[in-house]
Amino acid sequence: MAVPFHDIIDTIVADGSFTTLVAAATKAGLVETLKSEGPFTVFAPSDDAFAGLPPGTVNELIRPENKAKLIAILLLHVIPGKVMTVDVIGQVMDPATAGGITIHVDGTDGITVDGAKVVTGDIACSNGVIHAIDAVLLPKV
Repeated sequence: MAVPFHDIIDTIVADGSFTTLVAAATKAGLVETLKSEGPFTVFAPSDDAFAGLPPGTVNELIRPENKAKLIAILLLHVIPGKVMTVDVIGQVMDPATAGGITIHVDGTDGITVDGAKVVTGDIACSNGVIHAIDAVLLPKV
């Protein structure tokens, strides 16, 4: 099988439905990380997922004084290694994210990640895989 040409960032930029995620990753200084060798599994919230947050949340998160919080939220969406949907179907797992926080992945009835539904899975990239999700993962309080 041929290796995909684009890395995770180039793939989500080309898709066009992840502009908020790209802007947030840029503000957080995570673009170069997501362009690096990996492999990474990214649960990528679409622009619609970000729109589902309370009004003003994204604007608040991208303020320079909230950079650490933004990084923590974005790292909830990244798992080191490459996890494909076939690895999850019928399984329940609690992998550690790139930020060291455990998330709950349930593949017993579709695939959900901390309650967010995977709407498009297995978007292959040269340095991992993207699974588009319908909600933004937030730290548990």
